[in-house]
Amino acid sequence: MMKKITNIPAKSGRYMYAIIPGAQERSFGPIGLNGAKVYTICVGEAAAVVSDAPCGRIRPERRNFAAHQAVLKTLVEEGDLLPMSFGNISTNGSAVKDFLAKNNSSISKALKRVSAKVEMGLRVNLDVPNIFEYLVTTYDELRIARDELLRPNREPTQDEKIELGRLFQNILESAREQHVETVSKSLAACCSEIKTNKCRDEREIMNLACLIDRGGVENFEDGVLKAASLFDDNFAFDYNGPWAPHNFVDLEVK
Repeated sequence: MMKKITNIPAKSGRYMYAIIPGAQERSFGPIGLNGAKVYTICVGEAAAVVSDAPCGRIRPERRNFAAHQAVLKTLVEEGDLLPMSFGNISTNGSAVKDFLAKNNSSISKALKRVSAKVEMGLRVNLDVPNIFEYLVTTYDELRIARDELLRPNREPTQDEKIELGRLFQNILESAREQHVETVSKSLAACCSEIKTNKCRDEREIMNLACLIDRGGVENFEDGVLKAASLFDDNFAFDYNGPWAPHNFVDLEVK
């Protein structure tokens, strides 16, 4: 995701949603924040998709997030884009043009990376009543340590409990890495790139962002089914998309 542009206070700025390829000015109608008209500002072969907005901080309210995402959804349905993170406001149209001109090379490179591609998400969770007990029955090392800690006629110390917790976390992370490798190999044929994101909680085994061809959603779905067949029923696979390629835009802006 692109880093935020420094905001400069002014009466009226330009809220930036994304960058798309193209030298021709376009209008997308009143679909922006607070119903503002969304249009493009072009420099060379790149265009910033913007709407007029007061300079300053945009409140991170649900309706504002929803409007931002609605614009990105419209853009991703039409073609390539580099999505901006929520809250980017440039001073005016001239500042937007200056931004595009200064970053022309890196923007062109980033657009080439995501050309004719979209992002799909894949999350895999352990669907078990107790994840610790599941790992105990799966990994002998953890079972032996647990049994030693809870053997009769002894009271485990706090340090021993902490050590068992560390062992649990280490085994969980090792299992995640192994499972991510298995799934990534299975999806390699239908993905241009795969990025591993941080899991949200203990039950989540993997959180993958997958860059795929725009017309390859069905192939991706088949790939997920193939990957899921390598796991037992304790693993729940959930994919979503297509989205704008948020996880594959790593652009240092000037």
